[in-house]
Amino acid sequence: MNTEAGSAMKPDEVASYLKDNPEFFEQYADMLAEIFIPHPHGGRAVSISERQILTLRDKNKQLESKLRDVLQFGEENDAISEKVHRISIALLGTTDIRGVLNSVYLSLREDFAVPHVALRVWRGNGEPDLAEFAPVSEASREFTISLTHPYCSSRPMVDTAGLFGEAGAHLRSFSYVPLRNGETFGLLALASEDPQRFYAEMGTLYLKRLGELIGAAIDRQLG
Repeated sequence: MNTEAGSAMKPDEVASYLKDNPEFFEQYADMLAEIFIPHPHGGRAVSISERQILTLRDKNKQLESKLRDVLQFGEENDAISEKVHRISIALLGTTDIRGVLNSVYLSLREDFAVPHVALRVWRGNGEPDLAEFAPVSEASREFTISLTHPYCSSRPMVDTAGLFGEAGAHLRSFSYVPLRNGETFGLLALASEDPQRFYAEMGTLYLKRLGELIGAAIDRQLG
């Protein structure tokens, strides 16, 4: 570990030397016991061994925090999976289009706590007296057909705010789920006054599955 006169080893060089020469710690064990370094959280100085223990404790806390996050994420996924299962069972038990729509609205409102739901279908004759089969603008159709997966936004797309009636002006987050069975034949639009309920970066796997379930159930009834 000799250096030329007048020059000092840089910190990186010292670290590299110690890594390459682990026997140094055995040869100078007594000296290491006399070295004290600043406490990581301020205050008194601590020995190297105590500093290592504190570092391990900090790492352990970080790992515990990550584990809690993983467990919470798993529990949330389990809860959502259970809700998707319940709506699947409900849709399987329907015998007409009105039953499908009632099951969809009940599940989204009660299980998923979605405050505003609009559903539009433009395939077949359907039920002319139902709002779900009311005419949809060409812009809304083209927008829905262009979606390759559910789309979330902080603003209504094209003219879809009108689908929510008077509440449309007060909504701050939206999710659009295309309904398909080979071709796109409908739109499931979800909305909330909470700007963080639906956002662009959120995962859409379960929204996609809901769209597939609802689309299949509607398609089955339309024949």
